[in-house]
Amino acid sequence: MTTPHISVLLDKVIEILGDINGKTIIDATFGAGGYSHRFLELGANVIAFDRDPSVQKFADILSKKYLARFQFINSSFSNIDNPALVDAIVFDLGISSMQIDTPERGFSWRFDALLDMRMGVGITAAELIKNTTASELAKILKSYGDVKKAGIIARAIKTALPETTFQLKDLIHNPKDIAPVFQAIRIALNEEMDELEQALSAAPNLLAPNGICAAVTFHSLEDRIVKQKFRELTTPIGDPRFPTQPAAFLPLKTYRPDTVELETNPRARSAHLRAIKRVAKIAKN
Repeated sequence: MTTPHISVLLDKVIEILGDINGKTIIDATFGAGGYSHRFLELGANVIAFDRDPSVQKFADILSKKYLARFQFINSSFSNIDNPALVDAIVFDLGISSMQIDTPERGFSWRFDALLDMRMGVGITAAELIKNTTASELAKILKSYGDVKKAGIIARAIKTALPETTFQLKDLIHNPKDIAPVFQAIRIALNEEMDELEQALSAAPNLLAPNGICAAVTFHSLEDRIVKQKFRELTTPIGDPRFPTQPAAFLPLKTYRPDTVELETNPRARSAHLRAIKRVAKIAKN
């Protein structure tokens, strides 16, 4: 199976998970199916989530090949759930190359297209701009893109009300601000940080003893949320005067892409892989 998206840090994820033959894994961010396909090749059962209906064609390929070992759920990972405990949950966060490189999706300033940016269903980015005030838009640009002149750019956008990617790009005079502005609007539109918070709150309760939750992040906002949530879960519980009481989860090694992966996949340059493992038994007082 070939896909237009190169999965980042996949080999390291496999290294962390160990022998997955016969185990059940939730692929919380299916995308083009790179992670799911590798898991299935190694003998795992996979339950995949993705809110983007355009990835159904990739899911259909895996369904035909692996039958009952693969299940695809066209839903956001904030709705992650399963009737039985699973052995691993994996998040490959951010936007995929497939989405960026499809002009009509309206994610990229490299192509002239309608200002869409939807990962699933709902209003478009152009409609989001129309529905927000200049001050609300400025807050979005500052919070999700760290845009320095957020107020000025927000007012220009609200005045022009762009409907295409090129119209939006032309309103941003400093080229260094283009990527952050597009990122900020995309994150706000798709409620990416709220979705991630909800998913990371639900995921630990779905893991069996010794189960692993792993997340690959691509920018500081995602990584901060994952890092904070994992730190909370791996902090010793109970009376703070007795710090030797174990937490419910243990932290695992954090990985960055090596030079070989960076040479073949430049998109990996900002990636971090963090993971935690559920403790089999928790000591009681």
